[in-house]
Amino acid sequence: MNIFSIFGNYIYRFVILVVMCTLLYSCGTVPGDYKSTTPEFDMALFFNGKLKAYGMVQDRSGKVIRRFHADLTGTWQGDKGRLEEDFWYDDGATQKRVWNLTKHPDNHYSGTADDVVGVATGHSQGFAFNWHYTLTIDVNDTAWDISLDDWMYQLNESRIINRTSMTKWGFKVGEITLIIEKL
Repeated sequence: MNIFSIFGNYIYRFVILVVMCTLLYSCGTVPGDYKSTTPEFDMALFFNGKLKAYGMVQDRSGKVIRRFHADLTGTWQGDKGRLEEDFWYDDGATQKRVWNLTKHPDNHYSGTADDVVGVATGHSQGFAFNWHYTLTIDVNDTAWDISLDDWMYQLNESRIINRTSMTKWGFKVGEITLIIEKL
């Protein structure tokens, strides 16, 4: 047996493992799982007016590393929306993000913001909304592009629970959990 066949066997196994992991990941929850649930999530309706959010950031082990609250103001004209978010963190830091949002047919949405790489895309079914985007985050004075898998669950007309998984190179690096309330 030569060295190529030994390494070739390992490469073959690695490729199979990557394909299997991808298939398992794709079998996770999708917005369609919530099609018959209520209240029906409508981003343009919920994120219109003044809102308040309270949340926390956890590292990959689940340890809370930051807490925050935020004031949000949403405005919509037709299918175009603007969501201004002002964050205050427990360590004294502040942050502002302005989303420019678009509502598309069949419960699809897209959005951009200054710290979002490219375009965020999302889809709602029933009371759930799933939003995917890449966010540039400062980590020890280095800009990291972190992938976010953001799930919003509308509990009633005035409250959402938001859970976000953050990954880098396919590995979980943290989570964000928050409650958003309409004022």
